[in-house]
Amino acid sequence: MLRHLIALIAGSLFGAGLFISGMTDTAKVQGWLDVFGAWDPTLAFVMGGAMIPMALAWIVRNRRTTALTGAPLPPPASKQIDSKLILGSLLFGVGWGLAGLCPGPSIASLSYGGAGLYVFVAAMLTGMILAPALRARLDKPVPAE
Repeated sequence: MLRHLIALIAGSLFGAGLFISGMTDTAKVQGWLDVFGAWDPTLAFVMGGAMIPMALAWIVRNRRTTALTGAPLPPPASKQIDSKLILGSLLFGVGWGLAGLCPGPSIASLSYGGAGLYVFVAAMLTGMILAPALRARLDKPVPAE
């Protein structure tokens, strides 16, 4: 129960922050990404502001082995920069630039985003479901001839 309550509070705070900061406004996000056009730098404050709590969370994470709920914390993510990370980052960036939304803001916008947003979220969830199987297939060693 405590885990669900903490998730509800954290998710609500995150969604409110996305809405208040303008991250759910696709035009504003696309303006942020249009560095060679009508660039809107205001989201830089949001991005910079997001780094502060994340840096604190990493510090806390390095000092703890369990979450506040008592559940074990997952191991830290790999620090290796490889082709999978680069390809995934490129795909994420292209999708973010085309749609003006990334996963968090798209879910935070579901109550007012219209039918197109439901299509976006359905496509995003389909990709999230299919990605592990595709990754396992791509990681499979190629047999020697």
